[in-house]
Amino acid sequence: MPAAAAIRRLEAGDRQGLERILEAAGVFNSEEISVAVELIDEAIAKPGGDYRALGIAAAGGIIGYTCYGRAPFTEFAYHLYWIAVDPGVQGTGVAQRLMAATEDAVVSLGGRLLLVETASKPSYARSRRFYEALHYREAARIRDYYAPGDDKIIFEKRWT
Repeated sequence: MPAAAAIRRLEAGDRQGLERILEAAGVFNSEEISVAVELIDEAIAKPGGDYRALGIAAAGGIIGYTCYGRAPFTEFAYHLYWIAVDPGVQGTGVAQRLMAATEDAVVSLGGRLLLVETASKPSYARSRRFYEALHYREAARIRDYYAPGDDKIIFEKRWT
């Protein structure tokens, strides 16, 4: 992990770097990137709103982020909407650190359930292994959701 990487709320100056990270990840299409950037903008404009975001910054700038929020109409369920880490620092513990901070934030807000949606296509295999290594379990699978042969997989982690 980069030395002195710090977790913090996202700031307006992070937007361009985050958009670059989303594009460089190589797994998100242009529509997904557009939605991710909209949520980044919302989280920055309205801290404490429906969408919350944490970033991790090192000396060279922002290197990753998560976006999460309470599931509407629920008492204690939250969604992880996005996680993205600069490909140059993947495998260094940045994503694990971001997830731990996000989970802590969810719990501090009264959350007891965090849901993560991902795809079954091969390009998302690393993401699925990542969630499993963090003790998320597959809670549901919707066949052919994104496209024929590409299922929606919902992982969950619970706290009591």
